[in-house]
Amino acid sequence: MSYQNLISEVKENILYVTINREKALNALNAATLAELADVVEFAAKTDEVRGVIITGAGEKAFVAGADIKEFSDYSGKQGEELARKGQEQVFNAIENSPKPFLAAINGFALGGGLELAMACHMRVAAEHAKLGLPEVTLGLIPGYGGTQRLTQLVGKGKAIEMITTASMISSVDAEKVGLVNYVVPQEGLISKAEEILNVIKQRAPLAVAAAIKSVIASINDEDGYGVEIEEFGKCFETKDFKEGVSAFVEKRKAIFAGE
Repeated sequence: MSYQNLISEVKENILYVTINREKALNALNAATLAELADVVEFAAKTDEVRGVIITGAGEKAFVAGADIKEFSDYSGKQGEELARKGQEQVFNAIENSPKPFLAAINGFALGGGLELAMACHMRVAAEHAKLGLPEVTLGLIPGYGGTQRLTQLVGKGKAIEMITTASMISSVDAEKVGLVNYVVPQEGLISKAEEILNVIKQRAPLAVAAAIKSVIASINDEDGYGVEIEEFGKCFETKDFKEGVSAFVEKRKAIFAGE
């Protein structure tokens, strides 16, 4: 896969995606969002990919926000369409992907950058990273799911505080409130992300996908319990279930084929 604004590579069943606009602090312009939509679709449909790590180029920024210049003169209708298209094609597509997405936050994750990280299923942050949603300083609100996902992750009170004050928080404080899973030194960021996905890679792929679907159903106004029951039943029809049970009985390591 060849992109202008992303670097993407599959190694040992992990898709590495780097937003490569370091001089622009990896800001999300329309072209970058289109490429992200493409790579998210590729991950979902490619059996070789068992997990995805998204990070930013350099050590200063994961993604420092959206490219404000592109939409500074938008009308209300254009703004609404911008948010809808971005949410459907990128942010919701990541959250609803059957493959686990992990954000490796290597610096500033602001505005659309934090929204991108929150759309991922897990987040690991470098010690120096700063996170925030500063949109109200521009007379806007978060438009790529930020008001919803931040509330889900940290609770209503903290979410309203962060959004209405536009204040950044440190990665250490982000871990305390549940916004990130782990905080590690910069040099250990990708290896920590790999460590998590390498464990997941040992598990049954279809079961992992079913688990993600069930968890996400709980926050998307669906019948989460109903989805869980349905997905639980489907697992019994997979070869991986038979392999997992056989391996357990035979006291050996299971070898899952994703079937």
